[in-house]
Amino acid sequence: MKSGLLNVRKLHAHIFRNPEAKSASLLLSERDLRFAAECERMRVDRNGSVLSILFIKLAENHNLPQDMALLERILEGRLRVTDTPGILEDGRVVVLLPDTSSDGAWKVAADISEVYPLGPTRPECEVIIYPDKGHRREKLIDGEEVAPNGERDKSTVCPPLFATPIPRWKRSLDILGGLVGLIASAPLITVAAIAIRCTSRGSIFYGQEREGWAGKRFKMYKLRTMVNGADEMKEYLRHLSHQDGPAFKMKSDPRTTPVGRLLRWTSIDELPQLWNVLKGDMSLVGPRPLPTSESQSCTDWQRRRLSVLPGMTCTWQVFARGDVSFDEWIRMDLQYSRQVSLWGDIKLLMLTLPSLVLRKGMR
Repeated sequence: MKSGLLNVRKLHAHIFRNPEAKSASLLLSERDLRFAAECERMRVDRNGSVLSILFIKLAENHNLPQDMALLERILEGRLRVTDTPGILEDGRVVVLLPDTSSDGAWKVAADISEVYPLGPTRPECEVIIYPDKGHRREKLIDGEEVAPNGERDKSTVCPPLFATPIPRWKRSLDILGGLVGLIASAPLITVAAIAIRCTSRGSIFYGQEREGWAGKRFKMYKLRTMVNGADEMKEYLRHLSHQDGPAFKMKSDPRTTPVGRLLRWTSIDELPQLWNVLKGDMSLVGPRPLPTSESQSCTDWQRRRLSVLPGMTCTWQVFARGDVSFDEWIRMDLQYSRQVSLWGDIKLLMLTLPSLVLRKGMR
């Protein structure tokens, strides 16, 4: 019976494994594990079930090949056929536990941990639940549950396994483009800053918290285009939004100053985001980051857009700004996230300027 289950598990691993992989290990590579995790995530988004993700980190000085082989044998004897184990490049073993509650995942973690002697040789376990419905992220260390703090960490709402690694070419393009863009646009930003200072009270720059890659929060910068107290007025104007869904968009926002209307019309107000690009919070190309409150109001499938770096421009801005429903907007973002490429980014950057000249959509 045990050999039969082992054969089924090998078949299950073979389904998700890259055909070019030569390893006979039941642990999927990080690349194949991410693919399996994305498949499970889409299944959960469709049927409303739950996915628990168990992270296992072997103790220091106990992570040799023989130690990993022991852990693999333990997993073979404990996991179900439908569970998917894999290994990350940092050495952590990850187990996808579909249709498993938080309590069930911790039971698996405890069973694995109890095989090892009590003490520092026991592996450290962490469980993340998707979708996150308020579960605290806790760890199992030396057989004891430890919570990092009393409150759930809401700043990372996208399990790291779902976040696509940032390609080196993309980061290189962002650094080069961000640096050149900031230098080239400095005179324009300076003139705009003087105009803002001379025509309205308040700061020149405006920073707002947004959700970005893997749900991490950051402050996105713009030139201020609205009157003081604009954020407080937003809820009173929400019923006038021209965009459905959680995103707030108005064609003629009464909070905008005269200079602000010109800056928004030409998108000059967006230029300070080149600093966000240099910092690594954003990319030149990627889904536009939503304010935190709007992003957290998105449904689970819509939040898959957080798997890639947010950007200054993307498919929606170029081809359909203000002309499609929120769901279609998100679908365009997801399509981009599945097809990220150097040529695709360059093409969108080249098309962004003409789309601004044609003045398409709401700003």
